[in-house]
Amino acid sequence: MKHTLLIATALLLGCAHGTPTRGQTIDSASGPVIGHVDTTSARIWVRPPSAAFTFSVNDANGKACVVKRNEADGSYVFHATGLAPGTTYRYRLDCGDAGTAEQPFRTAPSGLEHRVRLAFGSCANHNRFKKQPVWKAIDSHNPDVMVILGDTPYIDTTDLGVQRKRYREFFAVTDTRTVFGDTPTWATWDDHDFGKNDTDGRVPGKERSRQAFVEHHAHASFGDGESGIYTSFRWGPVEVWILDTRWWANTEPSPADPKNKTLLGAAQWRWVTQGLKRSDATFKLLASGMIWNGSVRPLKRDHWANWKHERDALWRFIGDNEIPGVVLVGGDIHRSRALRHPSVSPKGYPLTELITSPLANTIILTAKVPHPGLLHDAAEQHTFLLVTIDGTQDDPTLLAEVRNHKNTVLFSVPLKASELRPR
Repeated sequence: MKHTLLIATALLLGCAHGTPTRGQTIDSASGPVIGHVDTTSARIWVRPPSAAFTFSVNDANGKACVVKRNEADGSYVFHATGLAPGTTYRYRLDCGDAGTAEQPFRTAPSGLEHRVRLAFGSCANHNRFKKQPVWKAIDSHNPDVMVILGDTPYIDTTDLGVQRKRYREFFAVTDTRTVFGDTPTWATWDDHDFGKNDTDGRVPGKERSRQAFVEHHAHASFGDGESGIYTSFRWGPVEVWILDTRWWANTEPSPADPKNKTLLGAAQWRWVTQGLKRSDATFKLLASGMIWNGSVRPLKRDHWANWKHERDALWRFIGDNEIPGVVLVGGDIHRSRALRHPSVSPKGYPLTELITSPLANTIILTAKVPHPGLLHDAAEQHTFLLVTIDGTQDDPTLLAEVRNHKNTVLFSVPLKASELRPR
């Protein structure tokens, strides 16, 4: 079994409160959550109830790895370095009499010829859904990585105290620990965790939202270091760019068309376009909280098609620069869908868009809107997207499956690398 939790209590880390009983809720008992992992390092986030604990990372022979730690608002990010690619390590969090959490994790492989699984999801409301069975379904596939695409959690304010509280509550949901405890996890925000419903970069207090996000995620980077939260990672044959479609939205001229407002902002635009040109990954996933098309419920404005000038410029850049293997991923709309967009460049190829929502929330019936490129549509609660990439084939494959909490496949989209190449 990949997942081994060496603790008898329902929740971890009762160090400052005595030994917890099964089912007891401890607000400060959040994590551990494995964050950014690459071929030679790993970051792990945890919020223990006091400083009376020890943390270590060891290899299969029990040799201790170099671990540094940073602390903010009682949350710690531990950074283990000097690791080897494609290798299993084990972290140990010891709270003395209160219990011990010990979990294995694996570093990213090097090279392209690997088979990898990525799980994606968005919209998990821990206030409305105390039980979230979708996480156990995700866990049953032993994904190599997990990406949560916003509204994870629902916060709806930029008040720093409330932001921190909601993250602590979300990462303390028992069901999520089956995934977060030993699966490298990356995140972005959407509107509800950024500030409020349908908001953009003009919302007052977004700096506080960013502070809380940084405090509660173990990424290797957050935006440009001072603004935004975009980041990326590489896992064998796939590279994933996790975009921030909130911080800069409507705040400055678009780098693609200065007559119009931006969605990504100039710094993020340079980062993602340069990264795409530089990448040699077989498959390149562009993931954001927003969806990439404009077929949305009435009056909804926060989607990529509302910044069509910038979206189409990005798609044109992909085609004009003959960048292969690009697939689009989004969330937010409380429906799961798949669409195909024709190329806007004579050198390009059709771009497939995968939408996954919700992990744990209600569906939105009015989001069933026609689109000329619609391939599939599913309206079901407790769903996730599983992407399986096989880089060992002569023509590498990508299989996208939207599944529910019972592991039923609602729809699937198979792709081959040869289908995602410039003309």
